[in-house]
Amino acid sequence: MAVKLRLTRMGNKKRAFYRVVATNTQSRRDGRPLEYLGYYNPMVEPAEIKIDMDKVQKWMNDGAELSDTVRALLKQVK
Repeated sequence: MAVKLRLTRMGNKKRAFYRVVATNTQSRRDGRPLEYLGYYNPMVEPAEIKIDMDKVQKWMNDGAELSDTVRALLKQVK
């Protein structure tokens, strides 16, 4: 089973926020994740990013891949 760390969309129409999740690569974007790792809210100024780096590191050590967007968010958190 290939695991990927990516975003899932939450919120209302035109008021979206995103959760950072670990999920199977074959599941749909908003399908059931394996674990919630944090969130990203672009609707506030400045954008609010909260990610549990310990959980992210655990998944990366287990071989999970990062999506391009999550990789960019992690650079902003550090």
